[in-house]
Amino acid sequence: MLEFHTAGESHGPAIITLIRGLPANLEVDIPFINRELSRRQSGFGSGGRMKIEKDEVEILGGVRWGKTLGGPVVFEVKNRDYENWSTLMDPRGSAPSSYEEITIPRPGHADLGGMVKYRFSDLRNVIERASARETVGKCVAGAVAKVFLRHFGVKVGGFVESIGEISAQEEMSWEEKISRAESSPLHTYDPEREKEMIELIEKVGEEGDTLGGTFVVVAQGVVPGLGSYGEIQERLDSQLAFFLMGIPGIKGVEVGEGFRSATLRGSQFHDEIFYDSRRLPFPFYRQTFRSGGVEGGISVGDIMWVRCAMKPIPTLRRGLMSVDVREKKAVSARFERSDICAVPRAMVVGEAMLAWVLAAAYRKKFGGDSMEEIEAYFKDYLDYLESFHSLEDGEK
Repeated sequence: MLEFHTAGESHGPAIITLIRGLPANLEVDIPFINRELSRRQSGFGSGGRMKIEKDEVEILGGVRWGKTLGGPVVFEVKNRDYENWSTLMDPRGSAPSSYEEITIPRPGHADLGGMVKYRFSDLRNVIERASARETVGKCVAGAVAKVFLRHFGVKVGGFVESIGEISAQEEMSWEEKISRAESSPLHTYDPEREKEMIELIEKVGEEGDTLGGTFVVVAQGVVPGLGSYGEIQERLDSQLAFFLMGIPGIKGVEVGEGFRSATLRGSQFHDEIFYDSRRLPFPFYRQTFRSGGVEGGISVGDIMWVRCAMKPIPTLRRGLMSVDVREKKAVSARFERSDICAVPRAMVVGEAMLAWVLAAAYRKKFGGDSMEEIEAYFKDYLDYLESFHSLEDGEK
C-alpha cells in the first residue's frame, strides 16, 4: 500500500513528508520535485509569505544514489521564515515571559474548533498546523507520484477555471488548456478572462477582502481497470473526493460533470462506448468524459478529471466579527498574513492529490517490490488489454 504522512508547522523548522510503499529502484527526480514546489508558490494573488520562502526538498532517508531502497522515504522542506519565529516556535524550552496567547478565533478557520478539541488556551497551536503551509508536504508526495506515473505513460495537469464570478470561456482540448495554463500567472487558459480575473483580485484586495474560485485537474493516459466497485475504500471516486477535499479551503469536489449530471437526462450524460480495432492497447473507448473517467469506482481509461471549488480565504484584512474566548467580548478577528486569492496555488496541490490517488491505484494493481517487477506486470496487463482485439464472439 502506498501512503504518505506530513509533519511540521507553518513557522516551525520544516515541513516533513514520509512516504511508505514506494518500490525499490524508483529514480527520485529532485529538480522536478523542486519545480513542483515552485509552482505551488506561484500565482497572482499570493501573499507575502511567498516572497520569503524558496522551497527546496532534501532527502533524509530511503534513497541511495538517486534511487529508492524499498523502505520509507523521508523528505524535508525547510521553512526559511523559522529564523524569525525560532523563539515562539522552539520545539524545546518554554514561552517567553512577554508572550501573549492568541484568544480571538478567526471565522472560517479551524481556530475555535481546534481550541475546543485539543483543550488549547492559545490559538497559535491550531493556526500553525492548520495552515495551508502544510500543502508543501502534499506537493512533495504528489511530485513523487508524478515521477512514478511517468513509467506508465500518465501525465497530470490542471488549470484554473474561474475566479469569483469570472469564468474562462474559450473551448479547446484538454492538452491546450493545460499548456496555456502553464504560462499563465493565474494558471488559467483564457487570456481575455484572465485580465478580468486579475483586475478583480486587485480590486478585492484593495477592499480588504478575498476571493475563491474553481480549478480542474486532469490525468491523461490512464489505463482502464484501476480501483474497484467491491468496497467503498477501493472506489477511485471515493479516493479522489477524500484527497482533494482534504486540501485546505476546498469546499466542493465533483468527478467530471458531477453536479451538472443532476440536471441532465441519462441520454445526455452517460459516456457512450465505441470500438476501434486500430486503438492500442484497448479497442473500446469513449468520445466524451462527463463521468470524469470513472464509472462504478473503476477507471474507464484515457482521461480522468475532477473539478474543485475553493472558498474565499477566511483571513480578511478588514476582519470579520468574532469573540475573544478569554474576555467573552465581541471583537474584530485578527489578521494573520494571508493571500487575497489562493486558487492558482490550490490547483497545483490538486494536481498532486490526483497524481497520488492514481499512483496508489497503479501501485496496488501492479504490485511488485521493485520498479522492474512493476513494469513487467504492467506490460503483461497491456498485453491483456490488447487481447480484446482478437476475441471472437463468446470468448472470454
